[in-house]
Amino acid sequence: MSDVPKTHPRYLSLTLRDKIVAGVEQGITSTHGLIAHGRGEAFDYLIGETTQPFAIEAIYAAAVMLLSAEHPVISVNGNVAALVPEGLIELAQVLNAPLEVNIFHTETGREQKIREHLLKHGASDVLMPTTEVQLSYIDSNRKFVHPDGIFKADVVFVPLEDGDRCEALRKMGKEVVTVDLNPMSRTAKQASITIVDNVVRALPLLCEEIQKLSAHHTEEATLKDYSNEAVLQKALQHISRSGNGNQRKRETQQG
Repeated sequence: MSDVPKTHPRYLSLTLRDKIVAGVEQGITSTHGLIAHGRGEAFDYLIGETTQPFAIEAIYAAAVMLLSAEHPVISVNGNVAALVPEGLIELAQVLNAPLEVNIFHTETGREQKIREHLLKHGASDVLMPTTEVQLSYIDSNRKFVHPDGIFKADVVFVPLEDGDRCEALRKMGKEVVTVDLNPMSRTAKQASITIVDNVVRALPLLCEEIQKLSAHHTEEATLKDYSNEAVLQKALQHISRSGNGNQRKRETQQG
């Protein structure tokens, strides 16, 4: 990790970059993941690097959907394993749901390295892809899944961009909850519920909401009023206002 002082205005952002770089060095994160992280960071700027009301709305809906699932599964890729391993493990515990490694780029044994990384951080077990079963509607390495994990799941939690598999899962009749800073991505549009937020902020809030609903036995919690399309529109409107505001600020400074 680089020596970034906590007083630095970009401290959190630079710390997250360091985690991704460390993930690459450990063989957990693909080099392609660096590009994906940078794209997400740009969108995080546009939403103010803060969990916005549209994300809170989606987090509540996600908690309801995951709690009502018969067999929820948490899918793990290299970026999210590097950024929030403890958060993934906590979510698995509060849902009593398995973690399953599922990645696109499998170079240098990354799947096993991700599993070992999660076990090192306290995971009790981590499911791995197999050739026993395959997802339909997809040709990449992501089609290989565990028969008792993603293949069996009725709801899959897929943090960070994963458009091709998200679309395949939906075609197979599964619900998908995602965390994606880009409200225009294929993942965001295809998912059942999209939390437009940074996963490092969203995951603790999701765990907290699940625990809150569980503690109060909120059977009346419902998704009937939730619209993922409406949530994405709110995110886009916020980004548009943010962009216009920054443009006016620049024009004022130049004038």
